[in-house]
Amino acid sequence: MATRYFGERIKRNEDPRLLTGQALFVDDVNLPDMLHVAFVRSDYAHGRIKNIDISTALERAGVIAVYTATDLGDYWQPGPLLVPPPPIERLTFNQRTQVPLAKDKVKFVGEPIAIVVAESRYIAEDGVEDIFAEIEPLDAVVDLEKALTAEAPAIHEDLDSNLAADVIQEKGDFRKIRQQADVLIKRRFVYDRGVAAALENRGVVANWDAKSQHLTVWDTTQAPIPIRNGLAAMLGLSESQVQVIAPFVGGGFGPKIMMFYQEEVVIPWVAMQLGRPIKWIEDRQENFFATTHERGQIHDAELAITKDGKILGVHDVFLHDTGAYVPYGLTVPINSQCTLLGPYDVPNYYSEFKAIFTNKSIVTPYRGAGRQHGVFVMERLLDIAARELGIDRTEIRRKNFIPSDAFPHDHKIIYQDFAPLVYDSGNYEPALNKALEVIDYENFIKKEQPKLRKQGKHVGIGVVSYVEGTGIGPYEGARVTVDSSGKVNLATGVGTQGQGHFTSFAQIVAEQLGVDVSDVRVVTGDTREFHWGTGTFASRGAVVAGNAIHAASTAVRKKILKLAGEMLEVSEDDLDLEDGKVYVKGVPKKALTLGELAVEANPLRGAVKPGTEPGLEATDYFGPDRGSTASGVHAMILEVDPETMMIDIKRYVVVHDCGRVINPMILEGQIQGGVAQGIGNSFYEQLFYDEGGQLLNASFMDYLLPTATDVPRIESDHVETPSPLNPLGVKGAGEAGAIPVGPLFAQAIEDALSDYKIEICEIPLSPNRLFELVTNLNKNASLAKNGKAG
Repeated sequence: MATRYFGERIKRNEDPRLLTGQALFVDDVNLPDMLHVAFVRSDYAHGRIKNIDISTALERAGVIAVYTATDLGDYWQPGPLLVPPPPIERLTFNQRTQVPLAKDKVKFVGEPIAIVVAESRYIAEDGVEDIFAEIEPLDAVVDLEKALTAEAPAIHEDLDSNLAADVIQEKGDFRKIRQQADVLIKRRFVYDRGVAAALENRGVVANWDAKSQHLTVWDTTQAPIPIRNGLAAMLGLSESQVQVIAPFVGGGFGPKIMMFYQEEVVIPWVAMQLGRPIKWIEDRQENFFATTHERGQIHDAELAITKDGKILGVHDVFLHDTGAYVPYGLTVPINSQCTLLGPYDVPNYYSEFKAIFTNKSIVTPYRGAGRQHGVFVMERLLDIAARELGIDRTEIRRKNFIPSDAFPHDHKIIYQDFAPLVYDSGNYEPALNKALEVIDYENFIKKEQPKLRKQGKHVGIGVVSYVEGTGIGPYEGARVTVDSSGKVNLATGVGTQGQGHFTSFAQIVAEQLGVDVSDVRVVTGDTREFHWGTGTFASRGAVVAGNAIHAASTAVRKKILKLAGEMLEVSEDDLDLEDGKVYVKGVPKKALTLGELAVEANPLRGAVKPGTEPGLEATDYFGPDRGSTASGVHAMILEVDPETMMIDIKRYVVVHDCGRVINPMILEGQIQGGVAQGIGNSFYEQLFYDEGGQLLNASFMDYLLPTATDVPRIESDHVETPSPLNPLGVKGAGEAGAIPVGPLFAQAIEDALSDYKIEICEIPLSPNRLFELVTNLNKNASLAKNGKAG
């Protein structure tokens, strides 16, 4: 019986390298004669560049060169649009993408306007201080609602307004069904900005070898192959002349899928100009400005519902802050628009959003990529409806779940992957039941909570549901090769940023080829090793790359059995593949090692049959026609200190359905990490801008991140509804931990502070903001009481 690896809790292959300092990160790349760069960045959110005086910087010892936008010549071009809008009928889109270095005008604080090249980073930073950029300040566009008024300054002066996009999607007839509703719930919801705050900031090293006419770039990107292709096109090189390596990356979370960052465009160009290696590593303050943000939206939403809690329809109109440019298209707001529907049967839906240019950092996906906003709106509407109707929060969800026999379920709107929003599979009630069982819901609300409240403790519970669109195309590929040593090499184009690819991918190969997981060498993120692919994003690695790996491994398995059958003179059906050997069933001594077969498959002399392929190797690809839909339930018990408004999470439960699970231990790690970021986004992390577009808390002294003491142990469990869209039956899981945490916090805090009658319609919160909400509520109640008394 062959050893099973798929679904097993196997320790990560990559961890010994990471834990002993043997893993390569971009900052570890040091080349002879290397130069270092620093960027001159705008201090203004909005302004006209009148002059840039670089003369003093050029006089500084150790400064090699200074470049501004004019020095780039024809190379200065707006960046490509990474994701064009999907084919939605009622859609307006104004494409405006970032430029390598600002020319004529700056549009956000931190936008690069010049680059200083020096013998060390220290000298380069001193050179930055030598440069005087004369900028005429202009009024900044910061407030989303004011941005579209006639009085608002124009960020892109060739446009009539600051509108980046206007998109309407609709199914059914909400206006008609609204008249039939027993209850209408109408609220405004606000979801503010945050940063990914990855442990490793961005970095780029570029080296141009003039003799071989070859450019090598090390980049902290989630998409090395598209970066290679784009750089080759920009620099007038063939793709074979450019190698992009994304080594180990200390956290991607979405912002590192953005392309092309200004630094990624300029640094390879400088390397070619000077003929020396060039290095740039982003510092933490730069990261707050120069790396993309996410999250800023304002929703005006209405839920039409019957008196027994059945959803009739939802109407949602929202504003989306896209920042100064829109290089990633409309992925984030379309995710919000689509994910709002959640696991629920919503027969009538009207959604319209306006994406708006502001004088803030660019917005691109960050773990969840807009899904959080939609989930927050729907889950909050259901909570408020349940309270008004006197229905238990879990029952109103159960009543509206799409039934398990209604899949595939077509929502009749378009998703971000250009395909109709069709849920491939799902079974939501078992996940809810399991979460309620694990957190002991009935006992808590009937016994434990009343007992604790009598002791003066403010404890609350929350339970929310969600879906996650995962595993979108277009495709990924893989090459699997058996060496003469008997070990197996796997190469794929996706990059890795801590997801456990070196283990989970190896498990897929080991399952097919009968080798130990430790005998599979995995290479990711190197364009010389594998030439085709898209990248690591949208919870797609296991789904798209995983199934490509499965296909290539299956092809190699067939080659192994065919060759072994010929050499052992038995039918392929009579062979077993295990422990790196091929056995004849029932005759274990009659065997060949994979190494022996690999040598035989690559003869040095002699004739072969026509059509024979050398080696035990196969390359294959996988591309789904649409994404697979994961889902789950989060439940939490917390306590709020009414004096300080600090919270203490007592228990946190996640029950997730991502189809078949490759490695439960890695999956639990992904969920734990996602929840940690979700907690930060919900109760700690928020960016604050003043009306001039200045970011006021661009450091970890002022931007509050949760620490290990704030993040509880996550109790996780799984249900499996295999996806019918791929052979492995898997769905993505990378963002599930983060997506529903905001509404979960809101619900649990409301429950804990039920005696205050507080209603939470905004995220992120903080102890300070929660204190303000309670104080304002008390003030309003006092004013109302005094008014009545008068």
